Amino acid sequence: MELLVSCPRSRLFLWGACPLNLGLSMEGRATVSTPAALPYYVAFSQLLGLTLVAMTGAWLGLYRGGIAWESDLQFNVHPLCMAIGLIFLQGDALLVYRVFRNEAKRTTKVLHGMLHVSALTIALVGLVAVFDYHRKKGYADLYSLHSWCGILVFVLYFVQWLVGFSFFLFPGASFSLRSRYRASHIFFGATIFILSVGTALLGLKEALLFKLGRAKYSLFEPEGVLANVLGLLLACFGGVVLYILTRPDWKRPSQAEEQALSMDFKTLTEGDSPGSQ
Repeated sequence: MELLVSCPRSRLFLWGACPLNLGLSMEGRATVSTPAALPYYVAFSQLLGLTLVAMTGAWLGLYRGGIAWESDLQFNVHPLCMAIGLIFLQGDALLVYRVFRNEAKRTTKVLHGMLHVSALTIALVGLVAVFDYHRKKGYADLYSLHSWCGILVFVLYFVQWLVGFSFFLFPGASFSLRSRYRASHIFFGATIFILSVGTALLGLKEALLFKLGRAKYSLFEPEGVLANVLGLLLACFGGVVLYILTRPDWKRPSQAEEQALSMDFKTLTEGDSPGSQ
């Protein structure tokens, strides 16, 4: 079975000849080789991320009494949800285009979007938990730097997902508009991830000082040591994910059919020709 991308007659007068005639075999689809070191870095990032989530659960179970919604343990839902959603799942969503290099672009986009939706939903549960806990206890909201950064991260994350869905998954956006926004989308995605890791570190430090105080914290209490290791895991996971994202030779290359169909769509919708670029 072959797909033939050819030039419509209505465009022949623009280019003088058919610009594209590409036969793509479904059986012989070209694949892009994976850089030798990339799988090891991705595996290392997953090991760090899963250890991070497991250690967060261990910290809450060993030193904070565990997790429950209708009790004093409701607050503990917050750090666990944020570790899973805004750290681990968000990091994995950013790595999708590095890991799935030969899959169809639409499939990769859907997976990227679904991971972000899952992260956003879990983070929302964490936010509801902490606000509801404060309401029940009569505590003040949004007075600390951690809480300010947390709200900023959540709002930016939601807006980023909403705009990304509108541009890249919703079929109404033009190819030209997507191309202009893509660099901003990548930049803000990495920036929000960095802010998420920094906010988590602030929250971890705040939780330790509230319970242990400076006096106990300075005596190398076991909880403090465990939380410090957890903080290092947060920083390492963020660093490895960013390293993978910023290696230019590890980016997913454009497939031949993607380039062909993108150019075909651009010409049909905007009337551009390659010579006008």
